[in-house]
Amino acid sequence: MKLGIVGAGLIVHTLLEFIHEVDVELIAICATPGEIDILEQLKQEHRFRYVYTDFEEFINNEEFDTVYLGVNNHLHYTFGKRVLELGKNLIMEKPFTSNYTQACTLQKLAKQNHLMIFEAISTIHNPNFKKIKEMLPELGEIKIVSVNYTQYSSRYDAFKKGEILPAFDYKKSGGALMDLNIYNIHFVVALFGEPKEAHYIANMEKGVDTSGILTMEYDGFQCVSVAAKDCAAPFINCIQGNQGCIYTSSPLFTLTDFSIQMNKEEPAHYDLTDKAHRMKHEFLDFLDIYENKDFERMNAYLNHSLAVMKVISEARNDIGLVFPDDQNL
Repeated sequence: MKLGIVGAGLIVHTLLEFIHEVDVELIAICATPGEIDILEQLKQEHRFRYVYTDFEEFINNEEFDTVYLGVNNHLHYTFGKRVLELGKNLIMEKPFTSNYTQACTLQKLAKQNHLMIFEAISTIHNPNFKKIKEMLPELGEIKIVSVNYTQYSSRYDAFKKGEILPAFDYKKSGGALMDLNIYNIHFVVALFGEPKEAHYIANMEKGVDTSGILTMEYDGFQCVSVAAKDCAAPFINCIQGNQGCIYTSSPLFTLTDFSIQMNKEEPAHYDLTDKAHRMKHEFLDFLDIYENKDFERMNAYLNHSLAVMKVISEARNDIGLVFPDDQNL
């Protein structure tokens, strides 16, 4: 895979922590003119061939065939659409898009151009997640699912003072649902499929959800998914069945370990990650699909991402949370 990267923020730096461990050739990186010094530094450190501050010049470089988008949420759709229009495969950071309709449009465009498109969501590619899915039938009938990602954000202090950064900016498709609860939703939907109904109650400040509770209804059980950027608590994630439970105190974006405890038995503990970087497993999956031209597997992941975006859109409708990007189609 020959890769071009868009963005120079934290998530791109996180990507570059491990990318040399996998079979990816870094070709080009693009960000804003104000980030040129960072780009030049990254070029030296990671041996990029080209640096760009103009997206159109970047995307017309024919030396790479795949683009990783690590930009603000509200730019995912417009940038991703342009990538696909120019015939390049796409790896999109989470959340996939701002809404379900945008996600469907990108799916259609990728299919028309016979291109691969992935959402870079670490949770569902984690070996611990795959083991949880394998062991799920041991729990018997599922009764309650509860997931929680609450983390007091350093940006919240600035937000309270009037400095609104992207993670708290509804104009940039920010908020607790899009930033943190997205991991919880991916976890639940990947295990149990699309819920019958989804409802959201949120704490709103300055037009954005700083925390909230999402409920998802399934046949026979309910799921409660909590996320917060304005307060903190221990991470508690649990799947409870009538024969036992699976639980972890790890946030689901890292899922560093988990335990299973059958009724009246001692718990068994698992970690299958080999302590690898949290994003490495997703890229190993992407590369395997890419190299084998496995469109069936790619489409399975893509359909999952669309199911998650459908839940996100339903949740936002519940609280009347509208993003400017919603009109961008």
